[in-house]
Amino acid sequence: MNDTIKLIAINDISPNPFQPRQHFNPEELEELAQSIKQNGLIQPIIVRPSSIFGYELVAGERRLRATKMAGLSNILAVIKPMTDSESMRNAIIENLQRSDLNPIEEARSYKALIDKTKMTHEDIAVAMGKSRPYISNSLRLLNLPIQLQKALEVRQITQGHARLLLSLKETEKQILWLDEIKQKQLSVHQLEKLIKHKTKTSRKRNKSIYTIEQEERISQALGLSSKISYSKSGKGQLIIQFADDEEFHRLINKIL
Repeated sequence: MNDTIKLIAINDISPNPFQPRQHFNPEELEELAQSIKQNGLIQPIIVRPSSIFGYELVAGERRLRATKMAGLSNILAVIKPMTDSESMRNAIIENLQRSDLNPIEEARSYKALIDKTKMTHEDIAVAMGKSRPYISNSLRLLNLPIQLQKALEVRQITQGHARLLLSLKETEKQILWLDEIKQKQLSVHQLEKLIKHKTKTSRKRNKSIYTIEQEERISQALGLSSKISYSKSGKGQLIIQFADDEEFHRLINKIL
């Protein structure tokens, strides 16, 4: 059966169960509805015959919604026979090619392609014209706790914030920093500086006063920064930092 294009009743179209987009901007839908009223639908939607009744939407959710808002009862559609797998792939890729999917919707779309069509990160990267690391980093956002995912969906934080928070591992810390970002309107750069400072301070607190004192004594004696660390077994190491060959030779002369 070949593709056909014709006017079909909107009421005969059921939603696409694989639709990745969850958020539609009401103002943008209203603008599109007004445009359709004035100029008609320029680009047809894509549907496939339904095994139950009428048709199932494949691509064009915004256009379908806006056409309903415009008060029209029929819509121009390309009727395209396809399998469930093909329908899902088309729906997801059509949405991914738009620039206004939020990062979590985008990540869920990639995950759906992997789960349902067995595409690899590399396959998706080629299909979307992205790099493989971009796809992998996008999918990592789904490891965030639900509070952070919601904040990312509604643009309270950016992907830059989210990637920094992913590095913290502990859910409680991630949520505490989310509150900080929202309360203080922290930029990604400010958040990075604060996390580094907090981590450094926390590490110092975990050291005994004796160890800190010995680090300071060694640093003063050698005129170089030093660091003492211990493993769980009790073994330790002393790290002495030097900036160039001159400092290195001065260190050697002091030790030997």
